[in-house]
Amino acid sequence: MNAKSAGPLPSEILDRDDLRRAFAEHDFTAAFGLMKKYGGLSQNKIAAACQLTPGKVSRIVSGQQQITSFEVICRVSDGLHIPGHMLGLARRPWEQSGKDDAGDQDTDGAADPPTGDESAAVPWSRGAVVSMAARVTRSDLVMDRRAASRAIVAAVATGAGLLDPLEGWLQPAAAGESQPLRGRLGRAEVAELETTARAFRAWDHKFGGGLRRKAVVGQLNEVAAALEEHQRPEIEERLYRVLAQLAGTAATMAWDSGLQRRAQDYYRIALRAAHAGGDLAFGANVLAGMARQMLYRDRPHDALDLVRLAQDGSRGHAGPRVRAMLHTREAWALAATGRSAAFGRATAQAAEELTNAVPGEEPYWIAYFDEAELAGVTGGRLLDLARKDPRAHAESAADEIRTAIATRGADARRSHALDWIGLAECSFLQGDLTEAVGQTHRAVEAAQETQSSRVRTQLGSLYPYTVGHSASPQVREARDRLRGLLAS
Repeated sequence: MNAKSAGPLPSEILDRDDLRRAFAEHDFTAAFGLMKKYGGLSQNKIAAACQLTPGKVSRIVSGQQQITSFEVICRVSDGLHIPGHMLGLARRPWEQSGKDDAGDQDTDGAADPPTGDESAAVPWSRGAVVSMAARVTRSDLVMDRRAASRAIVAAVATGAGLLDPLEGWLQPAAAGESQPLRGRLGRAEVAELETTARAFRAWDHKFGGGLRRKAVVGQLNEVAAALEEHQRPEIEERLYRVLAQLAGTAATMAWDSGLQRRAQDYYRIALRAAHAGGDLAFGANVLAGMARQMLYRDRPHDALDLVRLAQDGSRGHAGPRVRAMLHTREAWALAATGRSAAFGRATAQAAEELTNAVPGEEPYWIAYFDEAELAGVTGGRLLDLARKDPRAHAESAADEIRTAIATRGADARRSHALDWIGLAECSFLQGDLTEAVGQTHRAVEAAQETQSSRVRTQLGSLYPYTVGHSASPQVREARDRLRGLLAS
């Protein structure tokens, strides 16, 4: 056995057949007991390495509790440096880098200096956003796999550190600096860039994930370079709007790939560029994306502040689809804070706004927000509530999600996958294992059609529901399919 033991687990214990069997079966009662007996690890050391409480480790060792979360299984692998294949996982980042994380104290910032928003020192000028875009994209384009692994765990801004620098969004855009007109781009070239930005956004909406992220970043870098040449005013404004749309797509792709801090960088660029280009509706869309990021990070109050900032700054400029989308983000944040009545009111406002939408009257980037999207988002938020009170909300959540599945377009593959995952969880919460198993298979099939790490993270939330039903061959089969995809 050539396994590297960079963590607290001695390498020789990994050769034990009984421990290997325990790992393969995810029997952590047996595995932790063997570690204590033959590896010399105390329960406290196991808890610290795996980011678990000592009490939870004690319950696992005594057989009172089992590890059912895929994310926790990954923490066990990383904390104790158990090679991924022993636990049915893909190679872990520390295996791929070939270095001991404990002895390699580089942070994300060492290879990729924190960019920050800089708005505390630099006003919301056009030159500032171009400079930031050029610097961030150059850094991103040379980021290797090891730096990307560190970037996944890099901290993001929250609270006042996130919100205070964004207040400049509410101020009028500064007039363009007086510069010699050296640019040579014409209307035809800008139209090609606009078409490219639209194509990248459509691809991300269809597939998700980061397979084309570097292509988007490269195009963003080129547009920033063109803006450094100070084009004619008409061309410059359109270029800022292209810059905003490309940065918004780059942010979504980075977020979808788990690069949270990098996503924040691109969201900031997108917001500043939209502000510079006078596209306040798209700026509101960017703030809504930032709010969604905060919601996934359990920061609903930050998300609500971002939505209110978007609504204040785009008033009179946003059409009904944008306003409806903002209401759904507001509803999401309200649901996350337990305000069920306010959630219902905001959802009703979104539905009312959407009835006023006229096809073709709003920008292409908001066309995705239709009745199917509203149903999917509403179903997802009702599912959030159902996790706390299944009897009150699981059935209505399932109804909304079924509506979304039945009415979504074929190009929304990532959304389809998320819908099936949500519907399967609704069935698990309602105790209908037959339906839940069938929907889990559909969720796995839909997830295989995307490259979205967000979809795989959500898929992992189904795994605990499949544990404890080993007597059912159908549930075991569904669990095996989940493990197979999550480990890939």
